[in-house]
Amino acid sequence: MKTTIAILSTLDTKGAETGFLRDQVIAQGSDPMVLDIGVVGTPGIEAEVPRDQVAERGGTSLEDLLISPTREKAGPVMVQGALAIIQDGIRSGSIHGVVGLGGTQGTTSCCDVMGALPYGFPKIMVSTLASGDTSNFVGIKDITMMFSVSDILGLNPVTRKILANAAAAACGMARSSSSLTVEKTEKPLIGISNLGVLTKGTMKALEYFKEAGYEVIVFHAVGSGGRAMEQMMKEGIIGAVFDFAMGEIADDVWKVLRAGGPERLTVAGKLGLPQVLCPGGAEHLGILVDHNVVPDAYKNHKYVFHSPAVFVPRLNAEEMIRVADDICQRLQHTKGNAVFMLPKQGVGTYSTPGGVLHDPESDQAFFERLRERLPDTIELVERDTYAEDPVFVKECVDRLIGLIEAQ
Repeated sequence: MKTTIAILSTLDTKGAETGFLRDQVIAQGSDPMVLDIGVVGTPGIEAEVPRDQVAERGGTSLEDLLISPTREKAGPVMVQGALAIIQDGIRSGSIHGVVGLGGTQGTTSCCDVMGALPYGFPKIMVSTLASGDTSNFVGIKDITMMFSVSDILGLNPVTRKILANAAAAACGMARSSSSLTVEKTEKPLIGISNLGVLTKGTMKALEYFKEAGYEVIVFHAVGSGGRAMEQMMKEGIIGAVFDFAMGEIADDVWKVLRAGGPERLTVAGKLGLPQVLCPGGAEHLGILVDHNVVPDAYKNHKYVFHSPAVFVPRLNAEEMIRVADDICQRLQHTKGNAVFMLPKQGVGTYSTPGGVLHDPESDQAFFERLRERLPDTIELVERDTYAEDPVFVKECVDRLIGLIEAQ
């Protein structure tokens, strides 16, 4: 199959590099489509989609952008224009992958475009920033970050090889016969949120769902995982959810490592999707620290180190009430089609009897608040066991399947 690779670049500063990348795409047997997302300066090469066309698709003429031009003014326009063009190509089957080139500004713009494209569509970002923390650029989409090593400013033996690799990777991805397709059937794809303190239970859930003929995607609930799961609900990929892990809610209250953001735990309810909920991992926080250093604010808490760099303090009764209130507030969007499962002997490995974070007093405060504040549109089921108990997990799975089959 003949494929087309879109190339996002600012041709006033990266003309030669983009031209070389375009040649490498051709050498791989694909067609290039260069989109110039620059505004000022003179393009170093001619683009298949010149900057005036990109700006026009973004809702503003290039002439208007050039009146007292600023990055703040021009950037969003060029992002929206490039996105519209690529989305048109995806819908028509005429664009099969995208590669971006950039430093700080270019990486931001290119990743803003890529972050709005479908899961599974090939996305490669060749960036001077790719060896650092790229979480703000990747977000919750499957963007492949490739470190440029040198600045993308002039061709040299290293740059040529890296750009050739990027072209080969994009063309190879685009030619892959595998596709992300989810057929609408009586058995929707199920999302499960998971944490390390719930992994044994999640593995059991996978077994039970497989026996019942369901496919499952598991998400590591460390902030990005929960957000990705809910984005896939919005895109119609996931049709039901076993929300087993709520550490993202606890961490969001304190704005620490696993914070899931304000929308977390609201999407399934807004969409009316079948959901079974369990507050797994919500009894502790995850905090990045210098290796094995206990923060002063938590020296009077029970704690454990999940790894040398991840400090895990147990929340006390007052703090657990705050988490319960936040959970219940988010679930106000759920008007039915939901079951909340409460394992009273511990919501994760650390807090079960004998566990390093076992604290029946704070558990009781947490559970009591959930009983008081949980919306009455959600069925509350309490069991005198722990979250990873295979019997408890089996009931969670069976109840979700029951909700699905009752639709």
